[in-house]
Amino acid sequence: MKSIIKIILPLFGLLILMNCDTKTYDEISDVKPITTVVSYNKNVKSIIDNNCVVCHSPTGSNPYAPLTDYTSVKNAVDEILDRIQRPNGDPLKMPQGGTLSQDNINVIIKWKADGLQEN
Repeated sequence: MKSIIKIILPLFGLLILMNCDTKTYDEISDVKPITTVVSYNKNVKSIIDNNCVVCHSPTGSNPYAPLTDYTSVKNAVDEILDRIQRPNGDPLKMPQGGTLSQDNINVIIKWKADGLQEN
């Protein structure tokens, strides 16, 4: 009986290893890389308008630093990226009481990497 176990156990382990499939994070992630050039007007403006302008405008609920045009968003991009990537529970995380999707965060990151293009 012990000799059968000595034979079967290694074969079972080998079978398990042969059936393993490895995939990268990119292959299994729902977050797909952005392959086109990102611009403010085509990609970023709608994210800012939908998530930030409610507070970051002269008439917003709490008129913080306005993020209502290309120049103001471009000049604040480093702070925006810092704030939107903070962990949940951090009092400085933006937007307040919520979070942007990783896809939206990636658009802003790529916009900066692509040179902060307006159009």
